[in-house]
Amino acid sequence: MNSNRIKILPANIANKIAAGEVVQRPASVVKELIENALDANAKNIDVIVKRAGKSLIQVVDDGTGMSEEDAKICIERHATSKISDYKDLEAIKTFGFRGEALSSIAAVSLFELKTEKTGDELGTMIRNDENGEFYFEKGSFSKGTSVSVRNLFHNTPARRNFLKSNATELKHIIDVFKKSALPNPDIAFRLWNEDDVIFDFPKETLEERMKNIFADNILDALIETKELTEFISVYGFVSKPTFLKKAKGEQYLFINKRYVSNKSINHAVFSAYEHLLEKGDYPFFVLFLKIDPSKIDINIHPSKLEVKFENENDIYLFVNSVVKKSLGSFDLTPAMTFDSRTTNKEKLSFDNFRDVKKNDFEDRPKFVGSSRQRTGRESVFSEDEIDLLFSSLNKNIKPAQPGEEVDHPFSGKNNEEVYHTANQAYKTANKFEDKNSADSTFIVSLHNKYILTQIKSGLMIIDQHVAHERILYEKALKSLSTNLPFAQQLLFSQTLQLDPAEFQLVKELEPYLTKLGFAIKFFSKNTLVIDGVPPDIKVGTETDTLLEILDEYKKNQREKKLEIRDNMAASFACKAAIKAGDNLSEKEMRLLVDQLFATSMPYVCPHGRPIVIKIPLDEFDKRFGRT
Repeated sequence: MNSNRIKILPANIANKIAAGEVVQRPASVVKELIENALDANAKNIDVIVKRAGKSLIQVVDDGTGMSEEDAKICIERHATSKISDYKDLEAIKTFGFRGEALSSIAAVSLFELKTEKTGDELGTMIRNDENGEFYFEKGSFSKGTSVSVRNLFHNTPARRNFLKSNATELKHIIDVFKKSALPNPDIAFRLWNEDDVIFDFPKETLEERMKNIFADNILDALIETKELTEFISVYGFVSKPTFLKKAKGEQYLFINKRYVSNKSINHAVFSAYEHLLEKGDYPFFVLFLKIDPSKIDINIHPSKLEVKFENENDIYLFVNSVVKKSLGSFDLTPAMTFDSRTTNKEKLSFDNFRDVKKNDFEDRPKFVGSSRQRTGRESVFSEDEIDLLFSSLNKNIKPAQPGEEVDHPFSGKNNEEVYHTANQAYKTANKFEDKNSADSTFIVSLHNKYILTQIKSGLMIIDQHVAHERILYEKALKSLSTNLPFAQQLLFSQTLQLDPAEFQLVKELEPYLTKLGFAIKFFSKNTLVIDGVPPDIKVGTETDTLLEILDEYKKNQREKKLEIRDNMAASFACKAAIKAGDNLSEKEMRLLVDQLFATSMPYVCPHGRPIVIKIPLDEFDKRFGRT
């Protein structure tokens, strides 16, 4: 009796098993056949499906076609024209290369291939029957190649039973079709479903292809991204912050025109948006990376959706900086419009498709000089004046009491008492009062919460708390990245008794607190003494602010799992910033706005809350019947 249990599988069973990795559903067949057509230098590609590809998938191209010998061998396993030896795997420039697609497809379907080369009088047809036997015929066919796949998985009923509904499978086919057409606008694509043309993309530009695939006005919601270098190039589009999605799946990443999925590069794009993204938000993007094929490896899985880089960190940093640079080149302040399309009631909503031009920052308050690097305008305040004013800004603010009448900024009253702790700051700023007021736009406070000011397109509204929070956040990040701490020494040191856990946390965070400007000494029994604080902390609130910073730090650590440096900067900014209800003078409001637009991201605070919105003048005209 033969006791051997290991045996070689018959070829037909081995092929069906191998097909399971390559052909997972009808969309897999569409992907492999389109990629073969692209490799054949086709200029026109037609895809025809019936019953969502379950009964028929046909891909017709006008590429180079195959000779009779090539046609006969192409259905064999590991037969490919794309590579010759192992070295070719190190620099793959074609979509197909494994030699598995056609043999795998033919193993699980009724397969027919017609091909004819340009210049040949006759072409070749190959088909199989229910038993898997192949037949070859000569004939006159259209130049190029046509592959028909009928009754997919007819001989593997278990796989067929796992297919989803026709609507679901067609959705996957359309997804593959779009991902093939998007990076190849110089090729015409058509998709037929049950004898109806559902997509007809002519040869066109990338911008035109984007409009055809997504929407006519899609480019108005996007920002162009482009950086071409000798080693790596990135070009494409990323969405404006107001055009964010609540679900994944709207990110299109192509490397050397091949659609891939890569969490690292996705994260590089996400992090470029910094705090513009709230939890659950995802930016729409279409990005094309061009990299030396020898620096990447896409031979990880038969689906070829995954990719590995020779130096992933360099790619990450490059993509991140390019996207961040692109976002910083546009004025991304969200505009509010009255919208009554979704409900009978009119309400304000964001205008996702407002047109903005690169490096156009004119639609900002005229007294803002923060864009001096972008527009060439000088700041109203010198660097010394800014430091002097801001170092005393917080502790000079008088919180408005409930019911208290607040002075109008243009009432002409002398505001000298505001600077009672920094007399020189008042004198310095007052010196510029007359010079700047004449050519400045109006600025007023609304309930000591919001700053209203005129801009070219209408009205700008700024949340004073989150605006100051953004300024302090970037200032804190700068302090944490340098070793030049500046603490304002207290006249009387403050003693603070903490519980053991908080005392230990302060000890752990001491290096960061020191860089921010705290001067702290530790004593026994969980006691610490505060000798100095950052200049931005309000006088008399030193111990409370430190405790609030610790609470905010723990909250961020628990809920957002922020990196220590980012967490410290965000926590400090949140608790040291001026509050809603704090009464600001006109000069302080102007300075706040000036400094806000000097930051790298003046649109959102470190928590993702909006800082600035615009209401266009025509929206007011609508309300007053001027349209």
